[in-house]
Amino acid sequence: MKLQGVYTALVTPFRDGKVDYETLAALVERQIAAGVAGMIPVGTTGESPTVNVEEHLEIIRFVAEKANRRCQIIAGTGANSTEEAIRLTKAVEDMPVDATLQVTPYYNKPSSEGLYRHFVATAECTKLPIILYNVPGRTGKEIPLDVVKRLASHPQVAAIKEAGGSVERVNAIRNMCDLTVLSGDDSLALPMMSVGATGVISVLSNVAPAPYVEMCRLALANDFAAAYEIHKRFYPLAHDLFLEANPIPVKAALADMGLIAEEYRLPLCEMGAANREILRATLRKLQLI
Repeated sequence: MKLQGVYTALVTPFRDGKVDYETLAALVERQIAAGVAGMIPVGTTGESPTVNVEEHLEIIRFVAEKANRRCQIIAGTGANSTEEAIRLTKAVEDMPVDATLQVTPYYNKPSSEGLYRHFVATAECTKLPIILYNVPGRTGKEIPLDVVKRLASHPQVAAIKEAGGSVERVNAIRNMCDLTVLSGDDSLALPMMSVGATGVISVLSNVAPAPYVEMCRLALANDFAAAYEIHKRFYPLAHDLFLEANPIPVKAALADMGLIAEEYRLPLCEMGAANREILRATLRKLQLI
């Protein structure tokens, strides 16, 4: 499976305690109009921890059907229980989905062998390619490089999303195996692409999709000087969108832009006033509000 460019980790808008599908449809159309390579519904940014199973699957179905093959759809179906990850993954097979995103099992901190068996079991339950998701800051567990190398040889493993804040890991992965790497950190998307990543699974592209699409296009064309100018301009936003736990700041930004109602589900809540003003100042400087 070819994976390159910008993949937006799509937010899940709520209104009056329910998923706001009308707004979600508008967000999907906005992303497609900007030329993104794909979207990821119900990842961390889509608040996978706070939607129930029925909502989780319906959001994926809605986004996939709304996109209607106009871009790739990578469904967030990972879990820290292998049984749950398999159940969610098998449930999306009848949807117009291109792959699934499988996060490192969180909280229970399995061994290297346990991690390997988890991803293999999930890959072998489905005809869809899977994308590994390394995000130790949230899961408490890194996918060791030797496990990545073993998994890279599995025919269903298409790529890895690297959100560990390490360009060095991208170097190491690309040096030891032929596995597509996507950056999972907006601020490191360009540095990671300079050493072999082919794109980014982005939070920032919820807010400013077109500039990030252009940045990745330039990087893929080896015009890193022009790509750097976009990276430099949007770096403050990439930083400020993580002043508090994702997706709180990105939903606050979209609300300030008039694109969604600002609504969260506990334990997530609105930004603190000081951080909110820092984010707003950056949005104003970029002429996004």
